[in-house]
Amino acid sequence: MTTPPFSPVFWRDKRIPFVELRKVADGRHVCYALHSHPHWSLGAIINGKSTFRYRNDNFAVGAGDLVVMNPEWAHACNPIDNHSWSYLMMYVDTQWLTNLRFQAGLLPTPVWLDLHTAVLSDNRWFDRYCHLADCLLNTRSAVTNKQGELEAFLSGLMHELATQPINQQPATADVLTQLSRYIDQYATEDVSLETLCALSGFSEGHLIRSFKQAFGFTPHAYLVNRRVQLGQSQLKKGTPIAEVALNAGFSDQPHFQRAFKRRVAATPNQYRLGSANEKIHAADSK
Repeated sequence: MTTPPFSPVFWRDKRIPFVELRKVADGRHVCYALHSHPHWSLGAIINGKSTFRYRNDNFAVGAGDLVVMNPEWAHACNPIDNHSWSYLMMYVDTQWLTNLRFQAGLLPTPVWLDLHTAVLSDNRWFDRYCHLADCLLNTRSAVTNKQGELEAFLSGLMHELATQPINQQPATADVLTQLSRYIDQYATEDVSLETLCALSGFSEGHLIRSFKQAFGFTPHAYLVNRRVQLGQSQLKKGTPIAEVALNAGFSDQPHFQRAFKRRVAATPNQYRLGSANEKIHAADSK
């Protein structure tokens, strides 16, 4: 059986656990629901055009653009009118990148601060990103070379982004932050709107509006997104899909499959196969 042209490629290497790369050669059939990641993300539009929704803003992006996503910021990037579209996405562990920025003198303390840039249109950085992606995907490239290229690229990019104009975001109310942490803690359980209203003192309508304004999601959508993130983490470890579905709080595997595909634009099995590919990459890049 041949692999469909729009099947995503996920690159991971256990010896470089703080980075993951996704490549989609034909994204015309890819469609994302609003979602977020616990890590910092950087995308490159290789071909075609797409929309980029980032919290409450919308951007039109095309070939040569880099899109920058802070941890936990709601976003969705989708093709326009079934036009040709291909892209790369890199996901970097937030704490690792925080330490890199701190050691470079770009942060006063080793605590994450959001970056203000959403879209970077700069051929130099686009070309360097593509070069890095080729290096990571190259099974003949040594792991030390991959890590060196990665650190050099991200160190330089963090300095570049530190010079970009600041677009200050409004602060999130403490009560909403506390509610999001409550959902994080009990994501695998049934978290009712009534419970969240009791904890916050808000009416249902006010809670939904305020929460969506702060995080880009309704409380329920935030909960499902968090469950999908938990599922991704377990799939990376090779856990069977049916077991992952129940561990992440879904009622059954089909429910998990649907929610996962809407937010990751890949099936759980496609994502999980990246774990098997790790072994191939690790063996070939020694």
